[in-house]
Amino acid sequence: MTSPSDQNPAASAGRTPSGRELKSYNPAPRFAPWFFVGPAVLLSSCTLLAPFVYAIILSVHGIKVSGGGFGVRREVYAGFSNYVAAATNPELWEGFGRMLRVGIVSVPLTLGCALLFALLLDRPNVRFARFSRLALFVPYAVPGVIASLMWGFIYLPGVSPVREMFLASGLSAPDFFGERSVFFSIANISFWGAVGFNTVILFTALRGISPELYDAARIDGCSEWQIALHVKLPLLLPAVALTGLFSLVGTIQIFSEPKTLEPLSNAISTTWVPVMLVYRETFISTNVYSGAATAMFVAAMTTLVSLVLFRVMQRRNQGRNA
Repeated sequence: MTSPSDQNPAASAGRTPSGRELKSYNPAPRFAPWFFVGPAVLLSSCTLLAPFVYAIILSVHGIKVSGGGFGVRREVYAGFSNYVAAATNPELWEGFGRMLRVGIVSVPLTLGCALLFALLLDRPNVRFARFSRLALFVPYAVPGVIASLMWGFIYLPGVSPVREMFLASGLSAPDFFGERSVFFSIANISFWGAVGFNTVILFTALRGISPELYDAARIDGCSEWQIALHVKLPLLLPAVALTGLFSLVGTIQIFSEPKTLEPLSNAISTTWVPVMLVYRETFISTNVYSGAATAMFVAAMTTLVSLVLFRVMQRRNQGRNA
């Protein structure tokens, strides 16, 4: 006599002699995904994490000169003295003040225009939509140094076509490099470099909204302006907050625009913004220890502001969804 299991080997193939079912075995190793993400993680570690750790190590060290004659220079542990010197440096806080004035002009203008452009591009049957999207994004694709040089020639007296137009019209030519006007000049460069990127983000967020909401609003008799104001804008607020955070962080890290225009204007000093101060201390004064501490201080300020804004946006979204 044969048992049922002998008659049907497939029935007993998935069971042990005790009757327990065998779990399926996956021959693929669990670490297989690391073969795909490993190169990116390694590259990020080498280009971001390693310099960051090295900067922290430099920031807590300094140079001590000892001995007679010319002395002997040696590296010593300095603790947090470099951070104290950076936090009490008046040039750093003056740079933060100038950076804040640029941000007051550029950030609201960038977000407002990006939101307006995104809403206009999202209108039904809009003409030249592809050309408009490309035209708005092209300034973002231009490197910041190149854009600053181009605008620098537009601002510079003697070669500025804008100043020539004013003079030809019998009007006084504007001074783009004055003590006050230089803030608007730099904010203008930052604006054109960021508005296209923010427009793409907001336009993509608009494309993610269900068209059924627009159809329902049109059935209720809403105009396109009312749909944009009462339907699209409330749903777009998280994306607007995200682009605002990006713009604010970009303002804190502003460097290429004032650094490129520095030789063209006496109103821009070598410590005009915090990152320019880091550059001067590290590469001009060759005080890498102080420069590293100042860089870490600026990075800490950037992280703190980002976390505070992220927390505020998170609470507002939770309150709105409650």
